[in-house]
Amino acid sequence: MLILASQSPRRRDLLQREGVEFRVETLPCEELDDPTLPPEELCARNAALKAGAVAAQHPGDTVVGADTLVFIDGHPLGKPSDEADAARMLRELQGRTHCVCTAVAVYMPGGERRDFAVKSYVRFRRMSAEDIRRYLSEVYVLDKAGAYAMQEKSELIVESVEGDVDNVIGLPVRQLLEVLRGRP
Repeated sequence: MLILASQSPRRRDLLQREGVEFRVETLPCEELDDPTLPPEELCARNAALKAGAVAAQHPGDTVVGADTLVFIDGHPLGKPSDEADAARMLRELQGRTHCVCTAVAVYMPGGERRDFAVKSYVRFRRMSAEDIRRYLSEVYVLDKAGAYAMQEKSELIVESVEGDVDNVIGLPVRQLLEVLRGRP
């Protein structure tokens, strides 16, 4: 059985879209918040923490954990603490290109683990204060890294994406399916 060690409805939607059968199970774990680590390493460590906690309880199952962060100038932007923090993040991102990194840890039955990370680059439009207020009034962003949702009203804020859009949403599904099928 495949277990998704994530509460993210976006990750669930992406897997369901591909017809993958899975169940969701999470356990509390203390995520790292170390801005000195490179994006892939910080995300990889957090993905492994999430998946490892669940895999320890289910050694006969395949467990997938993921962590997505937005990075601007090498600095991670996590989830905003409130709407003012979300507006600050959007102001920081507007008119610029930033990196979205998702790391995935896959714990296989028998203890084998396969990890990978994917980066995509998103360029935001220039936005007025009114544009930012409008976006925040239409999209709930307090549970999203970087204070935005690629899958909701992105035309209001995103100018272009270089790379995997699913990665920006929170799970590079194509690469995950390759790992699950046994391809490197």
